[in-house]
Amino acid sequence: MRRNVLLALATALTATALTAPPAHALPGKSAEAAATGSQPYASYWYPDTILNWNPATDPDARFNRSTTPLQPRVSDPALKANAGARAGEGRVASLVSFAPTSGNPSQGALDPNYYAFGYWQYVDKLVFWGGSAGEGLILAPNATVIDAAHRNGVKVYGTVFFPPGVYGGELKWVNDFVQKSGESFPVADKLVEVAKYYGFDGWFINQETEGGDAALATSMRDLVKYARAKGPDVDFMWYDAMTENGQVSWQNALTPANDAFLSDPDPVSNSMFLNFWWSAAGLDASRSAAKALGRSEYDLYSGIDTESNGYNTNVSWDALFPPGQPHVTSLGLYRPEWTWKSSTGRDDFYAKDARYWIGANGDPSDTTTTSSWKGLAGYIAESTPVTTKPFVTGFNTGHGDFYNVAGTRVRTGGWNNLSLQDVLPTYRWLVSSSGSKLTPSLDFDDAYEGGSSLRLTGTLDAPNTVRLYESRLPVAEDTKLSVVVKTPKAGATHLKAAVAFTDAPTKWTTLDLGKTRGTGWERKTLDLSRFRGRTIAQIGLRAAAPATVESYDARIGRLAVYDGVVERPAPPVKPVVEGTTDVTPTRKTLRLSWTAAKKGAVHHYDVYRRNPDGTRTYLGATPNTVYYVPRLERVGTEMSTTIEVEAVSTEYGRSPAARTSVAWSNEVPSEINLAFEQPATASSQCAASEGPDKAVNGSTADKWCALTADKWMEVDLGSVKTINRFVVKHAESGGEPATYNTRDFTIQVRDSASDEWTTAVTVTGNTAGTTAHPVTLTGRHVRLTVTTPSQTSDPAARINEFEVWGA
Repeated sequence: MRRNVLLALATALTATALTAPPAHALPGKSAEAAATGSQPYASYWYPDTILNWNPATDPDARFNRSTTPLQPRVSDPALKANAGARAGEGRVASLVSFAPTSGNPSQGALDPNYYAFGYWQYVDKLVFWGGSAGEGLILAPNATVIDAAHRNGVKVYGTVFFPPGVYGGELKWVNDFVQKSGESFPVADKLVEVAKYYGFDGWFINQETEGGDAALATSMRDLVKYARAKGPDVDFMWYDAMTENGQVSWQNALTPANDAFLSDPDPVSNSMFLNFWWSAAGLDASRSAAKALGRSEYDLYSGIDTESNGYNTNVSWDALFPPGQPHVTSLGLYRPEWTWKSSTGRDDFYAKDARYWIGANGDPSDTTTTSSWKGLAGYIAESTPVTTKPFVTGFNTGHGDFYNVAGTRVRTGGWNNLSLQDVLPTYRWLVSSSGSKLTPSLDFDDAYEGGSSLRLTGTLDAPNTVRLYESRLPVAEDTKLSVVVKTPKAGATHLKAAVAFTDAPTKWTTLDLGKTRGTGWERKTLDLSRFRGRTIAQIGLRAAAPATVESYDARIGRLAVYDGVVERPAPPVKPVVEGTTDVTPTRKTLRLSWTAAKKGAVHHYDVYRRNPDGTRTYLGATPNTVYYVPRLERVGTEMSTTIEVEAVSTEYGRSPAARTSVAWSNEVPSEINLAFEQPATASSQCAASEGPDKAVNGSTADKWCALTADKWMEVDLGSVKTINRFVVKHAESGGEPATYNTRDFTIQVRDSASDEWTTAVTVTGNTAGTTAHPVTLTGRHVRLTVTTPSQTSDPAARINEFEVWGA
């Protein structure tokens, strides 16, 4: 793309290839990975290597496959949050890099620090952005992103990126891409095959390699037309770079130099992404040109580049979305994950993401601000995928610091997995009240299912109506609405479920949730049979109390609309350990597979390990029938571990467990690094890529960094361990100047989160790049606190590794 930042991205991606996993098409990888429990990654290729791809011989292929169908969406203009937003006009395409080309895990990872995008209601297409000269030019999306997008009714595209020559681009790759065999284009055949096998919707073509001619441009158009005929349900979006004479010349508009890539006059690509330097006059001319070709102006996506400045980017919004008038074209967002990349932690990310999508006021109905960036909610009306039953949400964002199942903590430690992300509220947030407004939030301190829940807090001095979901759910004789709620003490919830119907979509009907019996999660099931024959248009909550509640606090862990009884599916069949990798003598990774449950509609499968004391620990989940377990810990001297897999229905009924087992070595080591890849938290971090997990990942190539007044990181060892020594690797160990080495710090331990900390190590005046600290003690939680972060006045704490050695 015509911009220095994108070219810097190409350079960065190329650099990462030096330490990246081998490309999927490399000879020998299939046999090696099939025999181990190695981490599967999203697929990436060059034009010649994709020709060798075969899902039957690619051991990672099954792990990247999504079977989540593209959910239909609706948008009722009468229910749009913002009066200025328009429905059914300009669409939004979002180009997102979730990780470097070679570094996209297929099924999530044990790291909460992830771009867990949740504003799907404003997006129509997501491009899984990537590709580089050093890794591969063709990148297919991983299963987690496809699952989340499809659940929200959003199409997903892979990327084909031909970089400029100065960043490693070679014209040979473009020629390889369009090479014909008789009347067919073999690479196009593979693009269609990959999209259909993995379950995504199309490809974004970005051809920026110089040196082409008109014949090459014609071949590129012919390839796209051929691919669309070969796979009519596989879309292609063309980027405005290569022109019809074969040269790279960004038009920033639809012009006679590039319009043949849209139609010639027959349709070529499904849509076109216009480069960023457009003008009002250029967009008007582009709209007219599209109509002259018999195409919609909304097949054009006018690009804005937010990679560097996010919502501080200067955009001529009135040229694109003129107030009170139809949208001129659709909108293409380049790199909205700036909100995550630039954040200092999860709270900062969510605040920035809200600012980006719904505006400075945190209210999509009120986008007034002195800033030129009003938020996308001010222009684009929300769409909803809540159109079929059962509809179940636990407000699971797809990442968190723990995992709960049915209200029980089954895992501690960070994770991300967008395959498990629920459909999040359509309106974030819309609250109406004649008095104080409650504050809704996605809360990461407790959950009924997953790692987050909905929380309502504030002063309740007048009735509050919280609009949550736009929907289109027909009510039958046996339809029920259930709400799982939790309050700080037993008694009145002061909460009612609220529904509105399509025959009066803004008129609420409320159903009382009554009282709680205690302080745990409780399910309230409401019979909707008296509304049979009507269709639910909105779902929300109404909070009201007879007297003011100064500190109102209620958590909602699940909201569901379903028919009949909760279905309990059959268990999966014959789980098998396909391969393992010994990370340490007490830790493995493994690949599992099973046959789908023979009865019942399955939402996903939960995977556990059975502990020696009879309890279970959660290992992860997937909608797929294969799963990569990123961490299996040996407990004590156990010689084998039982793995259990349960099917979870679309109504969240659970099957009996199916079981398999994995063996351990007879040797039990006397000492290991107990902190290695264990859950880590911190007071803060300098950037999204400098969280505390970087200090326990076994590498000094990255670090935990903190700038706040309090600078601490904490590691949970999982259980009380015997600790022999601590090793701290400071800035110099990672190649930074010795002046950045930590000067003063302490190390503390405790057995449980409720215990007082005990100081085990105090260091003052350190200058070394690595320090070792022998001890004889026990503990589960270990905290490193930095008091003087450097040898100078530099305020940043930099810890490249924090090791806890023991047994």
